[in-house]
Amino acid sequence: MTNKKIPMRQCVGCGEMKEKRELIRVLKIAENEIVLDETGKKNGRGAYLCRSAECFKKAKKSKGLERSLKTAIPEEIYEKLQEEMERIETR
Repeated sequence: MTNKKIPMRQCVGCGEMKEKRELIRVLKIAENEIVLDETGKKNGRGAYLCRSAECFKKAKKSKGLERSLKTAIPEEIYEKLQEEMERIETR
């Protein structure tokens, strides 16, 4: 019996490698719109974050999301993403 390969991704906040399904995908879609992709299957350029507010803060401070998505992210989008992260974290 062969073991199925588990896709691993790196969190842009803490830098840890984790299973893809444990992370949240932050996505840049058309017209530089930035959203959270809970399914991980939408089209666009993505970056991965742990499901914790601490990793989100680290990614914001180090500009890890901006580097991964190759675009500048305004403060209001960071606030919107933080609200969505808090909503997902409470589930």
